[in-house]
Amino acid sequence: MGPLNGIKVVELAGLGPCPAAGMILADFGAEVILIERKTANPNAGIDLDSNKDASFFKRGKKSIALDLKNPDDVETVLKLVEQSDVLIEGFRPGITEKLGLGPEVCHQRNPKLVYGRMTGWGQTGPLAKNAGHDINYVSITGALHYGGLPDDAPYPTPTLVGDIGGGTLPLVIGITSALLYAQNTGQGQVIDAAICDGTIYSMGLLTSIRAQGLLREEKGQDFFGAGSHWCNTYQCADGKYVSVQALEPNFYKELVTLCGFADDDDFAQQNNKKLWPQARAKMAAFFASKTQAQCNDILEGTDACYAPVLSIPEAAEHEHIKARGCYTGEGQYLQPTPAPKFSVSQPCIGEIPNVGQHTAEILNSLNK
Repeated sequence: MGPLNGIKVVELAGLGPCPAAGMILADFGAEVILIERKTANPNAGIDLDSNKDASFFKRGKKSIALDLKNPDDVETVLKLVEQSDVLIEGFRPGITEKLGLGPEVCHQRNPKLVYGRMTGWGQTGPLAKNAGHDINYVSITGALHYGGLPDDAPYPTPTLVGDIGGGTLPLVIGITSALLYAQNTGQGQVIDAAICDGTIYSMGLLTSIRAQGLLREEKGQDFFGAGSHWCNTYQCADGKYVSVQALEPNFYKELVTLCGFADDDDFAQQNNKKLWPQARAKMAAFFASKTQAQCNDILEGTDACYAPVLSIPEAAEHEHIKARGCYTGEGQYLQPTPAPKFSVSQPCIGEIPNVGQHTAEILNSLNK
């Protein structure tokens, strides 16, 4: 039984970070009723419903197919709202109001409702009603600028920094916090979760380092930007890659020693940037002379702050990841298991429903 057992959620089907938030709530034990379209969405881009087993964000939810342009179906949603603790939606600002499902209407039906809104730009601001995607939000917030090698284009981490880190997780934190407030006060509220806002909020460590003068605006010149030899990725003899980030002096000493550079003057001063280019070249040559597996034998399981760069299938087979049970499924259908882990109430992964699979069940429950 998950920690959110007893919480009821209505989710208006959408894309990306919003359904990911619904998945987390379902994984953690909430009953999530997914309001899906009766007809396909031409703007969905990737039609995950064409392959039921790959619609991981739908797992553990109950699906009801409705036409939200039909007043009777809108009334069905409002009846569900009356019985629920949370509603989450990921439309552009003003869309749910036009559908008759905006916060004001929903709070008239259920004053304790937590109304979670997920957008890229937020409910207000000059860009609020414009389209955008993960890379755009990561770009405008300053996060993307510092990623990449010198004289190379900035590169994003696909969907992780913006959509999930800046969108999904702040929305879930906002919902669970507002649920506690509603339980204590009887008052619901609206959560305006913007990917831009959340991305910037998650940059607290980066902005702190910049404030201390340890991060320059020129990409790739500092240790976070792969400027140093001790915070970087390196290609191995077999074409695979490894990563190191030996930030603290004692960890740096271990890395340098294990790589055979303990007596090399180019490695004597960890933070002397004048030495970084030659030290980086020597480190690159060291890793290039060995396969990834050989590097693992030397550095993995030490305090050198080392890890191999793995694909999803490779990660799922790594002994540490397997021991933690972080992936489930196999082959193409590998998917993440819930995190974090709990000592008492255990999250679990539910089945992935077909569109409208629970329509009759949900309608019958409303008519009782």
